[in-house]
Amino acid sequence: MAVERESMEFDVLVVGGGPAGLAAAIRLKQLNPDAAVCLIEKGSEIGAHTLSGAVLEPRALDELIPDWRNDPPALATPAKDDRFMLLTATKAYKLPTPPQMHNEGNYIVSLGNVCRWLGAKAEAMGVEIYPGFAASETIIEDGQVKGVVAGVMGITKDGEEGPNYQPGMELRATYTLFAEGCRGSLTKKLTERYGLREGVQPQTYGLGIKELWEIPKENHTPGLIWHSTGWPLPKDTYGGSWLYMLGENLVSIGFVVGLDYTNPWLSPFEEFQRFKHHPAVAEMLKGGKRIAYGARALNEGGFQSIPKLVFPGGAIIGDAAGFLNVPKIKGTHTSMKSGMVAAEAIAEALKADPRPAVLEAYPAMLRASWVWSELEAVRNIRPGFAKFGFWGGMINAALETYVFRGKSPWTLAHHNDHSVLKKASEAPKIDYPKPDGVLSFDRLSSVFLSNTNHEEDQPAHLKLKDPSRWKGVNFDTFGSPESRYCPAGVYEAVGVEEGQPRLQINAQNCVHCKTCDIKDPTQNIDWCTPEGGGGPNYIGGM
Repeated sequence: MAVERESMEFDVLVVGGGPAGLAAAIRLKQLNPDAAVCLIEKGSEIGAHTLSGAVLEPRALDELIPDWRNDPPALATPAKDDRFMLLTATKAYKLPTPPQMHNEGNYIVSLGNVCRWLGAKAEAMGVEIYPGFAASETIIEDGQVKGVVAGVMGITKDGEEGPNYQPGMELRATYTLFAEGCRGSLTKKLTERYGLREGVQPQTYGLGIKELWEIPKENHTPGLIWHSTGWPLPKDTYGGSWLYMLGENLVSIGFVVGLDYTNPWLSPFEEFQRFKHHPAVAEMLKGGKRIAYGARALNEGGFQSIPKLVFPGGAIIGDAAGFLNVPKIKGTHTSMKSGMVAAEAIAEALKADPRPAVLEAYPAMLRASWVWSELEAVRNIRPGFAKFGFWGGMINAALETYVFRGKSPWTLAHHNDHSVLKKASEAPKIDYPKPDGVLSFDRLSSVFLSNTNHEEDQPAHLKLKDPSRWKGVNFDTFGSPESRYCPAGVYEAVGVEEGQPRLQINAQNCVHCKTCDIKDPTQNIDWCTPEGGGGPNYIGGM
């Protein structure tokens, strides 16, 4: 039976309140102050679900708000000292800093604070912003996107309408921009419906896990940017760390593991925890206290994995499409620019009569922008590590950077991350040390610091397409890898000792990283949008 809902009409609807969505809304209002622009965000507030290192290259922000330095986001700290380290189990060797990783002129920021700051700017310009409003369904009529259904609440675990049921609203627009971030749930369905990945390489991903620490001021070096590669990851696994010092006593520390790893016994969370025990890292955290935790998947496919960006009535912007520059370890500037370019295309389209159904100008303008040339130049660096291993990847990166300068006459391919896991019986088990509660911690105490919360009486937002597949495939063949790749303890294999293994899903722990949706070996896990306001609530500084 069709659900009756109220509706609101706009010129443009933006789904997602991250850097790309906010930049698009602001740019559109700059070009057309009379345009009716609405932005919705599933987090409880703008910035609540935003997680990144982050070092911001201000190129796009300079274009969008040239005088932003007169009133910068909280905690923005000028970058001062770049260090790129190769770690062994006990030593740290300083390597030459690759040119892409030079950060002079950049800023260490809390990306959540940047988004809160951009959100205030957008609201002041007349953008209607609705946080805690999750888009659960795309409205498609006669093959054309007309908007989304958002704000559905009060459905019980059994799928019935509970006492607090709200049917949500239809938010309709001439153009809808999908800025959901990496592996967005609506974007995933649109990609399938409109064949947006036809003719491009598969997307490949990483999982970034982050903590925020307070350390004694006497140990703090504002502007320090420290990256490492090597230990503790094996040579066949792509990844590395960051440690940034911002504000007066804050440290952003994190670890990224490429989700094309092959050993099902590997745990990205545990690799991060033991990384902090390296002597060079432990010294920087000495006397400190962990105050926040979070995790998020990120697109690493780059240039050759960018999908078709437009379809009737809408477009994909930001990390929903995948504009991360992996060698730079930055994507905020490219994501923001994609949103700005889309806004410029829409501003022209709104003047037309009739208005074009498909924003063909957006991808054309993006190809002519600095985003395209920047990503094209580094397209072979990330897949080089998958193809040639750690040392071969390092040599390939040097050749691409210093010899070919991004103009090599070939483009290396990617593969689907979920298809590369070895059988559990064919891979070495990994014995991870127990957390000490000082430098390393367990998952549940970590999730507590993410302020994650979900309404318990709602349908599970983590669904198995075929529940019977878990025992024979995930458990028997791969040793239940979801219990290790999830950084929040959502998935547990229980009943093993009794000889009756089954999968327990603790959906209330989910920090919305989307790793399960990406890495499950048969793509059996489907991440769906829970009620608005659920998930993590990252504090200022994250």
